[in-house]
Amino acid sequence: MVLSSISPLFILWAIRGNSLIPDLWFVTFFAMMVILPNVFLWLRIRTAKKQADKRNLTVGKAEDHRDHVLVYLFAMLLPFYSEDLGSWRGLSATVAALGFIVFLFWHLNLHYMNLIFAVLGYHVFTVYPPADGNPLSGKERYALITRCVNLAPGGQLVVYRLSDTVYMEAET
Repeated sequence: MVLSSISPLFILWAIRGNSLIPDLWFVTFFAMMVILPNVFLWLRIRTAKKQADKRNLTVGKAEDHRDHVLVYLFAMLLPFYSEDLGSWRGLSATVAALGFIVFLFWHLNLHYMNLIFAVLGYHVFTVYPPADGNPLSGKERYALITRCVNLAPGGQLVVYRLSDTVYMEAET
């Protein structure tokens, strides 16, 4: 999911090119970095639907993360696009920085931030379960990918499990 979330960067790099690596290899590599993670994500969604890997979830509190798309675009895509890929040192530094970004996306649970979801009209919410007096409940948050514009507290959702912390609302 992390690599599929940064596929727009790979598209920009493939278009931009590189003077060190022949275009055939460079463009092919970045095309595969766009296609394979997104195919894997699509297969994961398809598998969850096919196996009916559904959960019933109740919304306690929901935070909208439309602003994360802007942060994502300006904090990651634009600086990396302007990186110099024309020297081995610049290319190595960019690959290392990209490794750090992938780690941070994964570690901070931002791997659900995917431009394709935004283009297709999905919204991403961080959802907290309702507090029910149990000191352990309401603590585990999860990311919800849905077409809903807002989520009301107490709302019931039927979702597909994409990972332990990422769910996609089942279409009714």
